[in-house]
Amino acid sequence: MTAPARIRLFTAMILIVLLCGVDLAPRRAEAARIKDIANIRGVRQNQMVGYGLVVGLDGSGDSTQSEFTQQSLSSLLERMGVTVDPEDLKVKNVAAVMVTADLPPFARSGSRIDVLVSSIGDAKNLQGGTLLLTPMKGLDGKIYAMAQGPVSTGGFSYGKGSGTGVQKNFPTAGRVVGGATIEREIRTRLSTWEALTLALHKPDFTTATRMAMAINGTFADSLAQAADAGTVEVRVPELYKGRMVEMIALIEGIGVTPDNISKVIINERTGTVIMGENVRIATIAIAHGNLSIQVNTTENVSQPLPFSRGGETVVTNDRELIVEEGTNPLFLVESGVSIGEVVRALNALGVTPRDLIAIFQALKAAGALQAELEII
Repeated sequence: MTAPARIRLFTAMILIVLLCGVDLAPRRAEAARIKDIANIRGVRQNQMVGYGLVVGLDGSGDSTQSEFTQQSLSSLLERMGVTVDPEDLKVKNVAAVMVTADLPPFARSGSRIDVLVSSIGDAKNLQGGTLLLTPMKGLDGKIYAMAQGPVSTGGFSYGKGSGTGVQKNFPTAGRVVGGATIEREIRTRLSTWEALTLALHKPDFTTATRMAMAINGTFADSLAQAADAGTVEVRVPELYKGRMVEMIALIEGIGVTPDNISKVIINERTGTVIMGENVRIATIAIAHGNLSIQVNTTENVSQPLPFSRGGETVVTNDRELIVEEGTNPLFLVESGVSIGEVVRALNALGVTPRDLIAIFQALKAAGALQAELEII
């Protein structure tokens, strides 16, 4: 075997070992794949929008007050050789709609995607309608797809009389499954890339550093570097020049444990409190009591004396006022306790979720809550 052949064989054996190590190595339960917490810069979806008409409705389309619908229908008929004055159009089975869709990355000409159809006039229902051929444009004004097909609303509306109508979901919006055909491609030449950039969904310095270290450990080379809290730059080695798809697939499967700041989320409307595992509190004494006032009413019947004249039976009300004050003791919580101990301490006080909201707000005001308090 020649020297170049031995070098190629040795390189292939190292690659197999690396691949096996990535696929078979046990991961911690909290580890997440890089593809779930970051995306590759330059590989993204692009929004498209179009204006069209939905026809074939059962009298539930736009009324004559939606002048743009009449004008659009008149222009459509004129392009087909039929000249009609918009003011003479009195149809109710046509609705003007906005058509939206996302152009996925690497979509090729001829591929089909779903589109969303939403009424912009006063149409009551799009059920049973058909979207006419609608050009889908990007932000640059160029046409990237053409949409057409039957509209599926996923809801219904029944009854027209006052108080007799039944409606489920929103029948003025629907979907055309596979209704758009890609006409223009957005080329992304991965084979020419000398480096790739990973953008974290939630920027964090610790997570970015861990991601770079995990990538370097997988490739056994210093390829990755955390540029900032939300960006990790990866250099393409000579072995993967022209093989970016394989390299990206390998990077996406690497497990990384994301780090998060300590946070307490409070929803006052529903009484929901959510705490992260890293929430800590300083040494604090907590006492939570309440004042209970109860009014009891007892009805008594007053009878007149025997043989009295003009006497009447009268019902009287006797009211009793009872005032009780909570007797919850002062509870001491030590500094730096875990979230489990915090929960046990608050449960010992017998607090409800509503009371818990007030306690956390007081802890934050006192500077004892070592976490971010977010009220939604």
